[in-house]
Amino acid sequence: MQQTPRLPDPDTIDLKRTYDAIVVGSGAAGGMAAHVLTAKGLDVLLLEAGKQVDTSETLKSMEWPYEHPRHGKLGPETYVLDEGDYGKYQPPYGRHFGRYTNVVNWQQLGEGPDYTKDFFVNEKEHPYTGTQFSWVRARTLGGKTNVWGRLALRMSDFDFKAASRDGYGDDWPINYADVAPYYDKVDRYLGISGVVENLPWLPDSIYQRPMRLNEPEVALRDKLTGTGKVLTPFRLGVTTDGLSHNPYRHRCMGRGSCQRRVGGCDIHAAFDSPTGLIYPALGTGKLTVRTNSTVFEVEIDTATGKAKGVAFMDSVSKKVLGARAKVVVLGASTLESTRILLNSRSRQHPNGLGNSSGHLGHNLAEHVMGPRVEGIYKPRVGGERRNEDGRPGGFYIPRFQNLDTASKSKKFIRGYGLEGAGGQELFPEQAILMPGYGADYKKKVRDHAGAFVYMYGLGEVLPRYENEVSLDRKVKDAYGIPVLRFSYRHGDNEKAMCADMTDNMQQIFSDCGLEITKVSGNRLTEGSSVHEVGTARMGNDRKTSVLNSFCQSHDVKNLFVVDGSCFVSAGNQNPTWTILALAWRACDYLSESLGKGEL
Repeated sequence: MQQTPRLPDPDTIDLKRTYDAIVVGSGAAGGMAAHVLTAKGLDVLLLEAGKQVDTSETLKSMEWPYEHPRHGKLGPETYVLDEGDYGKYQPPYGRHFGRYTNVVNWQQLGEGPDYTKDFFVNEKEHPYTGTQFSWVRARTLGGKTNVWGRLALRMSDFDFKAASRDGYGDDWPINYADVAPYYDKVDRYLGISGVVENLPWLPDSIYQRPMRLNEPEVALRDKLTGTGKVLTPFRLGVTTDGLSHNPYRHRCMGRGSCQRRVGGCDIHAAFDSPTGLIYPALGTGKLTVRTNSTVFEVEIDTATGKAKGVAFMDSVSKKVLGARAKVVVLGASTLESTRILLNSRSRQHPNGLGNSSGHLGHNLAEHVMGPRVEGIYKPRVGGERRNEDGRPGGFYIPRFQNLDTASKSKKFIRGYGLEGAGGQELFPEQAILMPGYGADYKKKVRDHAGAFVYMYGLGEVLPRYENEVSLDRKVKDAYGIPVLRFSYRHGDNEKAMCADMTDNMQQIFSDCGLEITKVSGNRLTEGSSVHEVGTARMGNDRKTSVLNSFCQSHDVKNLFVVDGSCFVSAGNQNPTWTILALAWRACDYLSESLGKGEL
């Protein structure tokens, strides 16, 4: 496996030249934009607000907890927000914990957060205001792809044309046939593991070797056969067979600490943007990467009305700088790209850049989650120890409601999927709930270690115009940039969906003969899915959308927004694979249009 390239000192980057394209952000969207555009021969400047972290060295997935001075925990100067904090306090959350110098999001709960301490923002330096919202922000090269949950799902016309099916909201201006070739490209270039199931509402990918289901999971799959529910191995954005075209990534060996709450893979079998997209793009000689570059505005040429570049602040020196390009591509994440656009006000664009429709910042959506059921698969109690941990994922049960007349729910529209796992883990967290003490307790945990099963739901949040983010100009971050203000709440549809999740999971456990040990029907704070989408949505009607079907601004023809903000609706699928496919499609169109002189 090739060593991590060292990026140049940001101060040595040439900012006097005009690049073909500036890409803002280095996660799934920004990384894919850099990959596609450099492959097309464009000279690209990629700007990332955070620093480069060599995760091959820092994640230490083979280090046992007892080898770390605090068993992987963060130092005493850091407070980690939990679900109780998000529900108890109002943002900004950092202000409520005065004795700590560093306050970080809930993703740093659980085992091993010290290994990823360089990824996430300090809530004290990067506040936001408004309604309660669990906003997870990673500022490092690769963004949240360094720690994502790895579930790689395709959307279908059940999602792209959902409005035509149930009458709510708007259809996307594209269909599955438009995106399918790009899903295929993503599958082949980045690698994905799974099993073909032939479900029209969850299209199959081009899979490498799947992760093997263990005994409790196989029992669940067999019991669900014929019920309308399909249990399939986690569809993982992980290469299990290897990628001969990428020297920075190794095939999965099933030997890591993937079940640390904050994931990450130090052999990069799991996709991350730096090793999957950015470092290979450096090999073209067409990519320049400047880290520690916090973009706060897209600048407009008043004579032409086109974007001429961006203004940014050096994240270390706080010096304001600028860069110029023929095209600007925002891929900084849904909410950060929206923040940049809202902050890019001018006489021509008084309400934010590309906001003639008035929809910029509106229609925020994500996934609702929280309901969870845990139990015991009794045939494995007292059984032999098995080498089952180290897998990057367990099982997935795709949406099974509102697919046809027979599955139509009277309680809610759209749907949800169920995720879970069974069998051996590095530390079986359900053991905490078991009564006992001393040697007898330890024996009980060992006897039950391979028998634990858990399941939780993830459902579509409907897009609503009133669910929005705007700028709070009275509150600034550490760089003096206005922060986002949230006005966002789950509605009755999401609440009904959560109740149904809880009932269905209990029914599944009961029907499959599992002993239920814990049921939680609680809905987590808004934003907890970390799947924000929709605030600069695409559409054919420029009066009700921000972008066209190729993620191109209706108002500024050489401005593209290629992250999750372009979504029209959230679906119930994790969005990463769709973001990657749409970004590839948009950048193909961008390159062709630039070549024709249309931008």
